[in-house]
Amino acid sequence: MNQEGELILRLIAAFVLGGLFGLEREKRHKPAGLRTHTLVCLGAALFTIAGLYGFPGAGAGAPPGGTDPARVAAQIVSGVGFIGGGIIFKDQDHIRGITTAASIWLTAGLGMGIGAGLYLLTAAAALLGLTGLVLNRLLERFFPHPPE
Repeated sequence: MNQEGELILRLIAAFVLGGLFGLEREKRHKPAGLRTHTLVCLGAALFTIAGLYGFPGAGAGAPPGGTDPARVAAQIVSGVGFIGGGIIFKDQDHIRGITTAASIWLTAGLGMGIGAGLYLLTAAAALLGLTGLVLNRLLERFFPHPPE
């Protein structure tokens, strides 16, 4: 397969992984669901691919020997963190939105991993992340809270 074909497959994989997280959040009736998680994961993958392959020259201001894709990754992390910060709300003694913000941040990381071609590592992180999202419900099913 040619390089562009593989890069398109990376985008498709990011779309699917983001969609899995988004479906889980939709099922839980959370504000950031399928569209948000899919777009964050896809966008992070595209920015990572662009950072790795889109700027091969060492133009004015670029580091010697080429570009620094870590700069793109750092901007994705801080930008998505900023979005996630806007999702977290404090209402009296309750804090809401932390898990949704964390899942958006993770899907950005998954997109970056897929964009960088780290398929096995990203798949392991996705599996662990999805397990973390459903773990509380599983524990509640097997160990219900005693009635008050």
